Amino acid sequence: MDSLLSISNLSVKFATERGKVQALDGVSLSVNAGETLAIVGESGSGKSVTALSILGLLGDSGQVTDGAIEFDGEDLVNVSAQRLREIRGNRIAFIFQEPMSSLNPVLTIGTQVAEPIWLHHKKSWPEAFAQAGELLQRVAIPDAAQRLNDYPHQFSGGMRQRVMIAMALACQPKLIIADEPTTALDVTVQAQILSLMKNLTKELNSSLILITHDLGVVARYADQVAVMYGGRVVERASAADLYKSPQHPYTQGLMQSIPKLDGDPGSRLYTIDGQPPDLSKLPAGCSFHPRCPFAREQCTTAKPSLQDIAPTHQRACFGYER
Repeated sequence: MDSLLSISNLSVKFATERGKVQALDGVSLSVNAGETLAIVGESGSGKSVTALSILGLLGDSGQVTDGAIEFDGEDLVNVSAQRLREIRGNRIAFIFQEPMSSLNPVLTIGTQVAEPIWLHHKKSWPEAFAQAGELLQRVAIPDAAQRLNDYPHQFSGGMRQRVMIAMALACQPKLIIADEPTTALDVTVQAQILSLMKNLTKELNSSLILITHDLGVVARYADQVAVMYGGRVVERASAADLYKSPQHPYTQGLMQSIPKLDGDPGSRLYTIDGQPPDLSKLPAGCSFHPRCPFAREQCTTAKPSLQDIAPTHQRACFGYER
């Protein structure tokens, strides 16, 4: 199957007061049409930077230093700024982590949902506004037509996230990127939002990149999974294969850290020793080796690359030689 999105050997650096920081180091990912890819890992592993790189949203301090991002036949690293503006919100939509900081507090919800339709699809403003009402209804906001003239502060956190989904769907994009879309929402609302996103993307035959640290979310909603650590992809597999047989020590640690309902009462939760690496001074070799219970001398000097250990399963670990 041809990939809708293919990221190859992507490296990103940020200029800081302490010098250049290597945020991504040779990341390779792909997403097929109609597929959901989950990107998981601890904070600072490079998940959000990968997503922001796709749409050229790294800011003045961020720079793609190597690699390619090919979307539907176009190299997004080398396209013009004008072309990127035509793609953003139209063919690729982004759902940010915190809707209250993403929505404009002084514009009505109807104005914000209608704007991408008016801008990209060249509809008249009344047509775009009417379509905005249909989108709010589609994401299950009660009294949708009446709420078009409300402001973000008049919506609950879950309703604001539904508005963000409506905006993302406005132009029927081929790819939707959701960066931890259920952060700070209660468990019931989380399930509603994720089910809504999964169902709507399936209806549109859109692909979805879901960035999360919640492995429970991954098990239920993802087709493929990429595990990131220290700015690199350390394991990549189908969700079924990853849960059945995690192969990288970091992935195994994440899996063991999930509380189990049938666990022994009073038993201690598993934790991964140490702290995530400082990207401004990554250790030599495999960046996980200071925390890895299986590390050996080779791990301290050389970086492992992704290797096939099954037809649809890869890991970056010298353990494949054992």
